[in-house]
Amino acid sequence: MKRFLTRPVACTSLLILLAALFAAPAGATNKRTEPPAKKRVKAVKPAAAASAADENGEYTDFTQWRAVNEFIDEMHTQHGFDVDELRALFKRVQFREQVIKLIIPPPAGKVKNWTAYRDRFIEPRRIQAGIAFWNQHEQALARASTEFGVPADVIVGILGIETMYGQNTGKFSVLDALTTLAFAYPDTTNRDARMRYFRGELQQTLLYARENQLDPFALKGSFAGAIGWPQFMPGSIRRFAVDFDGDGRIDLRNSPVDAIGSIASFLAQHGWVSDQPVVFPATVSADGSWSSLLGLGLKATVSHEQLLQSGVSLPEGVPASLSYGLVDLQDGERPTRYWAGTNNFFAITQYNRSYYYAMAVFELGQAIHRQRAR
Repeated sequence: MKRFLTRPVACTSLLILLAALFAAPAGATNKRTEPPAKKRVKAVKPAAAASAADENGEYTDFTQWRAVNEFIDEMHTQHGFDVDELRALFKRVQFREQVIKLIIPPPAGKVKNWTAYRDRFIEPRRIQAGIAFWNQHEQALARASTEFGVPADVIVGILGIETMYGQNTGKFSVLDALTTLAFAYPDTTNRDARMRYFRGELQQTLLYARENQLDPFALKGSFAGAIGWPQFMPGSIRRFAVDFDGDGRIDLRNSPVDAIGSIASFLAQHGWVSDQPVVFPATVSADGSWSSLLGLGLKATVSHEQLLQSGVSLPEGVPASLSYGLVDLQDGERPTRYWAGTNNFFAITQYNRSYYYAMAVFELGQAIHRQRAR
């Protein structure tokens, strides 16, 4: 079998069927392969989704679902997968009711609470674990900072929030979770868009497994299909992950050094600017003239002068040459908190599209840095 970008990660007892399914076609690369002669799959109407499931999932014959058969057909045509072997694989996939429950967003109109969110992550146990991780991997963190321009405290902050430094990487079958979300996403306003997204990640999972000679059923992760120490989605593993420990393979499930380099690589490719600050506290005027600066997307597009002219006050010494975005963090019954985020703040939001997440990463990293320096 031709090896791809990495040396294959070891996996246990690879079944003959899966070995055949995930064998790369001759001459394959990470780019799309030339499709073989097309083998059509008869499309059938989807069976009704099962209504109840235990923690281990429940059997649903996904090969009876029209959309699944269309997906199988696409994987055959576009990427050279064998139709019969994909059908055999999807017969083994389980529907996960718990995944559906966990993916449902909170009720609209519920007031967010920054203090409560912050207290979940910036707490003594996580800070001490972060110090221990930083001490253990100081050289790798320093190298990532040098190569990608991302400081150690930001990388340590992300790993602390994502998985508590590898302690909680998820126990869901990635294949089960992504199949459930790709074809049975709950009835929400953005259902179609989310199903397309998870269908894309399911495709990336199959490609990732084939490229690295992995049993896809051995991949465990979050209820949304995120994998390993840094909780990368399969597509992000293929696009942004790096072999940072130099052992010839990318292994985000078992190598914290690969996780360090991959986080830095991701941020560097999503707008991180070396030696630029992240965020500054802001105070807004009572007249609300600054309100038009909210909700402008996950980018720093407002000049320092615009902020000041709109009634936003910043600390002394804030660089006037940078662009910012006005960040609002609702805080329950307390007044909303405001911040001015730079490009680097919004680079973190590309990891998780949430102001609350980005601020928690920043503050956890800062707290670990301060206590470690004592």
